[in-house]
Amino acid sequence: MNQFGEDFQRKKEGDSILENPSIPNPFPELCCSPFASVLSASLLPKATSRKKQVIKVYSEDDTSRALEVPSDITARDVCQLLILKNRYVDDHSWTLFEQLTHTGLGRAIEDHELVMEVQSNWVMEEETKLYFRKNYAKYEFFKNPLSFFPDHMISFPSETNADLSHSGILQMFLSSSTYPEIHGYLYAKEQGKKSWKKLYFLLRRSGLYFSTKGTSKEPRHLQFFCEFSNSDMYMSLTGKKISGAPTNYGFCFKPNKSGGTRDLKQLCADDEQSRTCWMTAIRLLKYGMQLYQNYMQPYQGRSGCSPLNITPMRSISENSLVAMDFSGHRSRIIENPTEALSVAVEEGLAWRRRGCLRLNSHGSPIAMSNMAIHRSQSWFHHKISREEAQRLILQHGLVDGVFLVRDSQSNPKTFVLSLSHGLKIKHFQIVPVASGYAALKNVSF
Repeated sequence: MNQFGEDFQRKKEGDSILENPSIPNPFPELCCSPFASVLSASLLPKATSRKKQVIKVYSEDDTSRALEVPSDITARDVCQLLILKNRYVDDHSWTLFEQLTHTGLGRAIEDHELVMEVQSNWVMEEETKLYFRKNYAKYEFFKNPLSFFPDHMISFPSETNADLSHSGILQMFLSSSTYPEIHGYLYAKEQGKKSWKKLYFLLRRSGLYFSTKGTSKEPRHLQFFCEFSNSDMYMSLTGKKISGAPTNYGFCFKPNKSGGTRDLKQLCADDEQSRTCWMTAIRLLKYGMQLYQNYMQPYQGRSGCSPLNITPMRSISENSLVAMDFSGHRSRIIENPTEALSVAVEEGLAWRRRGCLRLNSHGSPIAMSNMAIHRSQSWFHHKISREEAQRLILQHGLVDGVFLVRDSQSNPKTFVLSLSHGLKIKHFQIVPVASGYAALKNVSF
């Protein structure tokens, strides 16, 4: 990983088409540790002479908070302000989302994007909101790119070694000279019609194309579909209900300025793995090295910090504090640093009363003396439907271990575990078997 980072650093310095962010990071204290809980108000951005504007940001229970921010503030800085004001644990998965209510579309705003510029593209006829929530999959492709790009959907230039390493795939995606080709079938909605047509698409550096003759890649058979510099990519949050798409795995491109939702270019894939591959590749094509800079920014500023070698840091004011566990009949001091870190992360994930959590390797089964205690947990969602459970997990990112528990609608007195694994959402029945214990039925991965 160190060699990978050095290669991209040299690339960043030598490539004239890449630009460094114009806004310095106002929170250097947050750069090293992904789990540092920063409570000091002194870390908030200092007042400047820049023009201020008010934005409204929603949480997942639709409560909102108004923030007065500089006109050139980035999405990352808005997230840091909310983390500080609410004293959340910063694990670098907090994200600002743009959600179009009427059309059921949404997207994660990239960390470097200017929030006021995003809002300037909103149209009056569409109700658009900013949401603050977790997105565990935001930079997951940097950690495990092989799982995002299946072999049958990606082709490399003929001069490239087919057996690419972890970092080699990313270097090629972020290179200005070469770019892998993504290809496969997608359904496209015909302009001005309600019908959809299945076509063979190819993603190249110059844009997205489809073949007019089967799977032919000859230039005379390729027709231009879309480019990305003047449009934003959105995911369908409501499946095929609003768009009438053949599948639930829709995404689209909306022009930045004119037309709004009237000029959407709508697509849908056969499955989640295919949609994730297309959308990830398009993000890398559009933003390139800027995405890697966004990913690395929290780990820069201190020597020895890297995404794979992180030492949690504590502020001076925290040295007198100890970690406590209040989950049992009696409180206890948590002396194991790993356990304390795990508890802190889980508290950060439970930033509101109803959310999704991500399982971690430090968890262990605990017998509960009161079976009703689950109803007070952030991961329990009572009587929501399977579709609503899938929507909630999808919004938090399809990363292995994201889960929630809900009441079963088909079997009274039982529950359902909805879990993300392998870019799929699986549902398992939970059946109480004894006082304080429950069992999962038909578990297979």
